[in-house]
Amino acid sequence: MCVRNYSLLVVMFLACLGTRPLLAADTAAGEQKSANCVGCHGPKGKSNSDQWPHLAAQQASYLVKQLSTFKTGARNNLVMQAMAANLTDEDMTNLAVYYASQPAVSGKADADLVKSGQVKAAMCQGCHGSSGQGNGQFPRLAGQRPDYLVKQLNSFKEGKRSNGQMKAVAGSLSEEDMKALAAYFSAL
Repeated sequence: MCVRNYSLLVVMFLACLGTRPLLAADTAAGEQKSANCVGCHGPKGKSNSDQWPHLAAQQASYLVKQLSTFKTGARNNLVMQAMAANLTDEDMTNLAVYYASQPAVSGKADADLVKSGQVKAAMCQGCHGSSGQGNGQFPRLAGQRPDYLVKQLNSFKEGKRSNGQMKAVAGSLSEEDMKALAAYFSAL
């Protein structure tokens, strides 16, 4: 077996190990725990506010990662840090799998902006998927509210959220580009 194939096998094995806890999650326990999240993220993870993201159909591994970073303080948001402070790893996994199992939200956006955003979306699709569905550690963008997506892009651009790749991508975008991309992904 060549080194390249062996490396691929190792990566696939480690990926399976990383998803094993998610497969053993208790969605009923996650639904029960989600009662604490409804105020901001809405029933079944469908937010009614531009301030907070939809959690419905979000990537489970992404949700676990974000809850962990809020809990450790690596991601700065006082409300979410307080909400995550007392969550166990099992709670985070159960919540993540519960929200991932919910039907996706469909958004609406200005048709001209959607068309403009579609042209620019290729730079996002490698990580976030061809239809913005997300990919493991990369979040679902499809159906998120445009204002929320623009706010997150600006947070990466300004360094309020840390991720080198997203900082570079967001740093190359104008405000108009951000609005167009947000409209496109919201409409998916």
